[in-house]
Amino acid sequence: MIVLYCLLGEYLLFINIDGFVMMAVDKSRARRGGRRVSEAALFFIAFLGGSPGIMLAMYTLRHKTRHTSFTVGMPLICFFEAVLIAAALIYAASA
Repeated sequence: MIVLYCLLGEYLLFINIDGFVMMAVDKSRARRGGRRVSEAALFFIAFLGGSPGIMLAMYTLRHKTRHTSFTVGMPLICFFEAVLIAAALIYAASA
């Protein structure tokens, strides 16, 4: 069971770093006028568990903070993912 927790932790760490880096790349490309990272790709990473990393990047890099879909959507995704993870951990502990 500990191995499963370690794998889950490593996965969440990786996907959140990936989300942060994608936001940083998008910010850099926005400044330079280059090809941007699509919002669909950012939301896909968020749905895979990277919403905390994307939210951290949003507010540290001040990127996409005027988009309602991001300022409302990312915290909602993060909340539902936290509830899902908590429920899975509670279920695993009781089994």
